[in-house]
Amino acid sequence: MEKWYLMTVVVLIGLTVRWTVSLNSYSGAGKPPMFGDYEAQRHWQEITFNLPVKQWYFNSSDNNLQYWGLDYPPPTAYHSLLCAYVAKFINPDWIALHTSRGYESQAHKLFMRTTVLIADLLIYIPAVVLYCCCLKEISTKKKIANALCILLYPGLILIDYGHFQYNSVSLGFALWGVLGISCDCDLLGSLAFCLAINYKQMELYHALPFFCFLLGKCFKKGLKGKGFVLLVKLACIVVASFVLCWLPFFTEREQTLQVLRRLFPVDRGLFEDKVANIWCSFNVFLKIKDILPRHIQLIMSFCFTFLSLLPACIKLILQPSSKGFKFTLVSCALSFFLFSFQVHEKSILLVSLPVCLVLSEIPFMSTWFLLVSTFSMLPLLLKDELLMPSVVTTMAFFIACVTSFSIFEKTSEEELQLKSFSISVRKYLPCFTFLSRIIQYLFLISVITMVLLTLMTVTLGPPQKLPDLFSVLVCFVSCLNFLFFLVYFNIIIVWDSKSGRNQKKIS
Repeated sequence: MEKWYLMTVVVLIGLTVRWTVSLNSYSGAGKPPMFGDYEAQRHWQEITFNLPVKQWYFNSSDNNLQYWGLDYPPPTAYHSLLCAYVAKFINPDWIALHTSRGYESQAHKLFMRTTVLIADLLIYIPAVVLYCCCLKEISTKKKIANALCILLYPGLILIDYGHFQYNSVSLGFALWGVLGISCDCDLLGSLAFCLAINYKQMELYHALPFFCFLLGKCFKKGLKGKGFVLLVKLACIVVASFVLCWLPFFTEREQTLQVLRRLFPVDRGLFEDKVANIWCSFNVFLKIKDILPRHIQLIMSFCFTFLSLLPACIKLILQPSSKGFKFTLVSCALSFFLFSFQVHEKSILLVSLPVCLVLSEIPFMSTWFLLVSTFSMLPLLLKDELLMPSVVTTMAFFIACVTSFSIFEKTSEEELQLKSFSISVRKYLPCFTFLSRIIQYLFLISVITMVLLTLMTVTLGPPQKLPDLFSVLVCFVSCLNFLFFLVYFNIIIVWDSKSGRNQKKIS
């Protein structure tokens, strides 16, 4: 009884922080003609309510795709339509065709913020609570602390409740998927993940680990018996869920193709804005976007992404385990973020979710990564005038992690899950006994660099000839950190010979 009382308090703390952040500014507030993501979500409500389904993804006089045209899968549009019906009931002016463009008011802001909170309450927060309650081999106190830290993760809060998006919907469905297949409810888990990927196509970052884990399970059961039956059932679930989600758009071939063109806009180029991945960072030294043809950029990003995630995926197929699945989710999502085509700065949230899931296993490294992930979005957060909420939520999260997990005491090779790797290296270099000390120094350098860059960005004006200097530095520093984490997580995956043993499992 006490556990549920404390968990309720944790949820209320998470909700309070979320609503407090929502009182601040949002993307594009008072900035015509395009405004920002807040206006994009409002505009999608306008379009889905006033136009027939067949016109949602097509350019027309009533639906100018250059002005925040729909570029997410159909379930996102259905969600917008549902919100639009509520908006129509409260105030029809909010979704009036054409005349509502750029609509802003305190009442409308309250409505929009509430829709995010309700989605969070229905999908993401219950998944987090259940996930933490199902963790094995840790105390009730640690389960509650784990839930608190995950719910206080500043990156997701600042983007959904500050900048304004509905990332908690797709991430929540993905988490339900993780819960499902980790508990051997493979069909329900697959259904939940199909909903996630059909809500936001960026969930493709997580698709390979789901596929490899389930395929590994089928191989383990035997493809001539139970494994084959499971494979057929999974295929039916995936096909059926996709058909149901896309049914209105399967009536005509051109409808389907147009939606796909909107979901995967190859013409936009290798990257947009300032994002902390390899291509944006490398572009500082060599303008690859201008030098290389578009199709070469596409092939290059595919090859780098595929090669970087291949070892982890092969290991997961050959040795499927709950622990390996979670770490492969981190590795694959990070590979996609660093190397894939058309990455946005907010996509780092797709890496942060699985890192949150291993917070209780490697608290020091997970906390470090989640701090860097929030820092990597600094240019966007400053643009949205969210400096104060960013500082306060980041400090609250860091304090929660330090007090809950004593992260500075969890830096030994065993706590960092690097013991197997270190033993292997010491066979050739007996003096290799300083790995944990190096990681502690790297953490210190990383935090100091992030703090200094934040202070410089806020207090100093960039040189006239280099107006994007601080934004580029933030991206470059974050990218270096992410490359280090990619190597680290792959080392854990490759050197984990025990697979299913000595891990905090989900039952």
